[in-house]
Amino acid sequence: MDQTFVDLLAGNLAHAAAFDDRFDDLQAAQHPHTVTICCSDSRVLQDHMWGNEAPGRIFTCGNIGNRVVQRTDEGDVVSGDVLYPLAHTGTETAVVVGHTGCGAVTATYDALTGDVNDLPGIEGCLDLLKPLLEPGVEALPDDLSRPEAINRLVEYNVDRQVDVLVGSDDVPPGVEVVGAVYDFQDVYGGDRGEVHVVNVDGERGVADLRATYPAIEDRIRRLWVY
Repeated sequence: MDQTFVDLLAGNLAHAAAFDDRFDDLQAAQHPHTVTICCSDSRVLQDHMWGNEAPGRIFTCGNIGNRVVQRTDEGDVVSGDVLYPLAHTGTETAVVVGHTGCGAVTATYDALTGDVNDLPGIEGCLDLLKPLLEPGVEALPDDLSRPEAINRLVEYNVDRQVDVLVGSDDVPPGVEVVGAVYDFQDVYGGDRGEVHVVNVDGERGVADLRATYPAIEDRIRRLWVY
């Protein structure tokens, strides 16, 4: 067996010893206050980015491109893994978390501007992103470098996923939807690993967001105003 997995199991023993009594109140049910929708990427530490070590606090979803949409026979709908905590566990906050240098956004950009051939399962994920990102690709300024274009599209993708949740009748009234970007590439000017808020309930204006949410005004930043 690969030694890396052996090491992971050893690490799990330490985890189990530290967390043993933290599950006492969670045996029968869960009531997380937040659901996060992150991109599936080994660099995106989905719980650790929040400093979270409390089971039951965050309902964590991950997929290619931090999507909130799945395709059904009835059309595109809010994904079940995102909707479950909002509809059934009393969760009142949804946070869509993109990240700098996103491979899914990059692949979608390449597919929209050229030709990308990949495995069917991966192409299926990109097909869910294409219609959301295509207007953003068309709106990109001409003088951007490729990395700059991708990171602006990362924000654009977060905005579109937020729009889907805000506009869905399946999402219970009163759920607050936050859009954020996890930055490990020094793009936003903070420390590596910082989360920057770019959208709340569809509002993208930095000045308006800072005025409305003064407690987090130093964490509200955007690369692209469109």
